Amino acid sequence: MSYIEERIVHDADSHTMELPNWFDDFGTNRVRNAFRERYANRSLDRIVAEHKSSEYRRFNAQEIMLRKNYDALGAFDSSERVEALEHIGVASQLIFPSSPNVWLEELEHGLDYDLLYETASATNRAQIAFCSSDPRLLPVCYVPLADLKRTPGAAEEALKLGAKALLIPWACPHNHSTSHIELDPLWRQAEEAGVPILFHVGAADRVLPKAHAINGLPEVPDFHGGEENFRSISYMAIPAGPMQALSLLILDGVLDRFPRLRVGVIELGAVWLPGFMRQLEAAFEAFSRHEDRLQGLNLRPSEYIERQVRVTPYPTEPVAWIIEQSGPGICMFSSDYPHLEGGRNPYGRFAKSTARSTVDAQERFFRRNFEDLMGSAFRNGSII
Repeated sequence: MSYIEERIVHDADSHTMELPNWFDDFGTNRVRNAFRERYANRSLDRIVAEHKSSEYRRFNAQEIMLRKNYDALGAFDSSERVEALEHIGVASQLIFPSSPNVWLEELEHGLDYDLLYETASATNRAQIAFCSSDPRLLPVCYVPLADLKRTPGAAEEALKLGAKALLIPWACPHNHSTSHIELDPLWRQAEEAGVPILFHVGAADRVLPKAHAINGLPEVPDFHGGEENFRSISYMAIPAGPMQALSLLILDGVLDRFPRLRVGVIELGAVWLPGFMRQLEAAFEAFSRHEDRLQGLNLRPSEYIERQVRVTPYPTEPVAWIIEQSGPGICMFSSDYPHLEGGRNPYGRFAKSTARSTVDAQERFFRRNFEDLMGSAFRNGSII
């Protein structure tokens, strides 16, 4: 018996949990050494050995959603992940990295572009290798934006390797906008390949001023100490990231110039979505008489969201309300497997929160919107 049985479900957010040797076969010496240094104070030998024990394997099915992070089945072993898919019962999973997400975000906002692009390449090769054992594992590859000249080459390499989605930072690089005209080759590459562009949460506190934590109160720990985790104040600031990125792509005309491009907003919540769509409309009403870029758009700003953007809510959010307010074609299911913050019953929570939605809206949420996002990865609902 699988965790999910009654319908076809695609998982728009899952992760690998990297070991210290993750890049040994894929990175330059510099990347390998730097990554191992990030794990210098972390010992994972016990967990690796435990995964091979008969006692651990005996409970693979029963504890599929209870084990989290490195303890989870398939956290770092691709053959185990294939087994995990069977126990979870999803038809496919997008596979993001974990620690490299945060590292790449740090490098994106640093000045060592060589290390940034080398790390992205190593990360992508590792993700492709992990997913190569089963077509249901859909590898996400990172494309840096910091160097306008190098970005198209990084995207070309990722697509040739077999990327099913391209992850980019939601925050603007140092010297240019996410919507810079010289990034048009990236959008064209993704559109022609039928591969979506994705935004994903990284260091949640990046949107906050550093002084936000200096409040004279005791330090607030996150709930398990991982690199991507955040606290209540960070959570309240999270919508700033996707709203900034999508505003640039829509109002500067990227989604207008590339109408078949799909954009996924992953693990950044969705409760902000209805208000954001209305704010886009308000901006259009206020400024379209004076801004040529707005006069050149072929659709209303919120219509680009409906046509091209797909978003994953958190399981704690009012999903039925979000769907009612923003439309049935945008939101998607995700588990965040095997991260702790995804919870131990994401499907149950989403099923409950969408119970009053129409059958069509539920089908779109759990399946169809993901298939639309993924484009060339699917044909007639089946993975190619």
